[in-house]
Amino acid sequence: MNSELSSLKVQDLGEQGLLERVQRFCPAEIIGDDAAILVTEPGQSLVVTTDMLVDGVHFSNLTTSPEDAGWRAAAANLSDLAAMGATPVGITVGLGLPGKVSVSWVERLYQGMTECLQRYHTSIVGGDIVRSPTTTLAITAFGQASPNRIIRRSAAVVGDAIVVTGVHGAAHAGLQLLLHPELRQNLNDIEQTALTKAHQRPQPRLDVLPFLWEILSSQSPILIAGMDSSDGLADAVLQICRASRVGAVLEHRQISLPVAFNHWLTEEQALKYALYGGEDFELVLCLPKELANTLVQQLGQGAAIVGTITAGSKVLLHDKYQKFPDQVLSLSQGFQHFSQ
Repeated sequence: MNSELSSLKVQDLGEQGLLERVQRFCPAEIIGDDAAILVTEPGQSLVVTTDMLVDGVHFSNLTTSPEDAGWRAAAANLSDLAAMGATPVGITVGLGLPGKVSVSWVERLYQGMTECLQRYHTSIVGGDIVRSPTTTLAITAFGQASPNRIIRRSAAVVGDAIVVTGVHGAAHAGLQLLLHPELRQNLNDIEQTALTKAHQRPQPRLDVLPFLWEILSSQSPILIAGMDSSDGLADAVLQICRASRVGAVLEHRQISLPVAFNHWLTEEQALKYALYGGEDFELVLCLPKELANTLVQQLGQGAAIVGTITAGSKVLLHDKYQKFPDQVLSLSQGFQHFSQ
């Protein structure tokens, strides 16, 4: 190993660069999506995903109760399954924590996970607990999917409509309210509750899948591209375009935002929250426009067509009213581990 490589630090590569390095140790045909697909028998695939949460990075007692931290942890994994078109089967939980943590805190954490899982008819099926200097949670979720109903990031084609299943920016807004209570003064109680709940109790969009399969049932086989927006809307579109080797144009005015943003944030702030805030756990799907229109009509509640897949590699944000200039989106503008 040469000296340049041996002196290279994780922070020098950043999250995406490090992922590219470690992905070399995995089968290329399996990695690259929200979860891995393992064919177990004809007509059925096992879908596996893992997420880690670290105290002070993903949750904090300033913004989340133990129950909320547990819910968010379970929801993040179920969202990855939804993004692959999979039905959840169960999760395993790896918990590392200091010995000084109260037993009550641990029980409340598991209560939050269980509450989320029960809503989606699944459960904790195993795990491990170890001593750790920092509270860390690692969840592996298992799901089932039919091979012809798997959603992949790499399936977008030029001309596809880009669909979001709900509003973006709410979860980040809720976090800001919890961190900075003075921001609440321009919001009524209902708006405050809705935004903080979006952060503390996000809803994985497993409910979208039956609508999607119903729309596709009468069609010849059609590939659907997609992922969840846990790292922000911009990140989701960029990752899909990178995997599919295409570009995209997002329409500024078509991005669904919480109604409260209209009188609470500037247009620039609202757009930043939606594109880069993250943790909304909506699905971002790419499919033919006619089918996209049908899906949006059936989902309602913030679902919208927000753009189009294009040739090339650039992902542009366009404002049809030309109030804002076209903007090239990039992963570097959002949150990345090791970048701060």
